[in-house]
Amino acid sequence: MNHSGTIIGSKPAKLALLGSGELGKEIAIEAQRLGIYVVAIDRYPVAPAMQVANEFRVIDMLNGPELEKSLREIQPDFIIPELEAIHTETLVSMEANGFKIVPSAKAVHLTMNREGIRNFASKELGLKTSKYFFADTFEEFRSAIESIGFPCVVKPIMSSSGKGQSLIQSDNDIELAWDYGQKGGRAGKGKMIIEEFIQFDYEITLLTIQHVDGVTFLQPIGHKQVNGDYVESWMPQPMSDLALTRAREIANKVTSGLGGFGIFGVELFIKGDEVFFSEVSPRPHDTGLVTLISQNFSEFSLHLRALLGLTIPEIIYHTPAASAAILLEAKTDSPKIGGLAESLTDVQTDIRIFGKPTIDGKRRMGVALARSSTIEDARQRARLTASKLHLL
Repeated sequence: MNHSGTIIGSKPAKLALLGSGELGKEIAIEAQRLGIYVVAIDRYPVAPAMQVANEFRVIDMLNGPELEKSLREIQPDFIIPELEAIHTETLVSMEANGFKIVPSAKAVHLTMNREGIRNFASKELGLKTSKYFFADTFEEFRSAIESIGFPCVVKPIMSSSGKGQSLIQSDNDIELAWDYGQKGGRAGKGKMIIEEFIQFDYEITLLTIQHVDGVTFLQPIGHKQVNGDYVESWMPQPMSDLALTRAREIANKVTSGLGGFGIFGVELFIKGDEVFFSEVSPRPHDTGLVTLISQNFSEFSLHLRALLGLTIPEIIYHTPAASAAILLEAKTDSPKIGGLAESLTDVQTDIRIFGKPTIDGKRRMGVALARSSTIEDARQRARLTASKLHLL
C-alpha cells in the first residue's frame, strides 16, 4: 500500500482488529498514525483497542457466521487477529474469497491451536521440540503423562497468558491439572497438550519480521513467566553466536512456512547451544512490549509497516531495556489506578496503562518500561516502577 486517506473525503484503508486487548491497542495507535481507519472487535465492550479506534463491535468471534457477517459488513482491507479465540476456519474461507488476513489465514489457523502449530513445526518442518502428546479424555491425559514422565507441562491447545497451564510433578497433580486445563481453554473444555519439561537455561522470544524485502530479526528478548504468563522481559538476551544463529534459522523456517507479511513472536528454549522450538504468535508478542522503549520503532510499528508492504527501516537500539507487567488484584468493574506521579520520577522509565475496564482476580493492567546501561539495572528499574502503581 502506498497511499493513505481521511475519514471524511478520500477513502482510507480500513483495518479490522479481531481482539482488542493491550497489543491490539498499540496496533490501533500505530495504524491511526498512518491514516488507517480502525475497527476494533472483541467479545466485551470498552476493550483497550476500542478506546482508540474509529469504531468498534462486540461479537462472539468463535461464532463463524457472526464473525463472517461482521467482517463482510465492515469490508476491511486488512484483518488482524490479536488473540486465540477466533473461528479460524471462517478466516481461511474468507481469505479464499479475497479478504486479506494478516499475516495469512494459514498462519492464524495453525498457531491459534497448539496441536496445529506443534505438528507443523515438528512433523512438517522437522524442528527440534520437546516430546509431546495430545489428549481428548482424562484417560488419554493420564496415559500421556505416564509416557512422558515427571515433570511435564500440560495446557489447553487453545489458551493464552498461562490460563489452564500446569507443571505436573507427581501423581497427586494429575487430576487437578486436568480440571484446571478444562477451565482455562479459550473455547471451553477440550483437548490438552502434554509436553516433556526441558531443563533449559533460558527462553527467548525472537521477533521475526517477514516483509517485502525479506526477513529481519530483532534482538532476542529474554523473559520470565509465572504460571505460563509473562511478568518480565528484557533485551537483548545474552546468548552465544551459535545459539543465536540456530534460533534465527528456526524462526525463519517457521515464519516463512506460515507465510504472509508481518511480525511473528517465535518462542524458543535455549540449552547451551541447543535451540528448541516452543510456540509462535503470528502478531506482536506481549514480551515485545519492551520494544516500546528499547528502539526507534516498536514491534507494533514494524508490524504495520510489514503488512502494508512498506520497507522496514533501520532499527536503532538505544540501550539494554526491560519491561515489567503491572499486575493488580481485585474484583471491580471500575478500577482506578494510583501511583502515577511516584512511578514517573525516573527519566529512564515509562509506563503504559492499558485501560482494561474490569478486574476479577489478578489481571495485567499495564506495563512498566525502563532502559539503562545494563540489563539487570533496567530490570530493577522496571520492577520498581511497576511496584509503585496500585489500585485506589
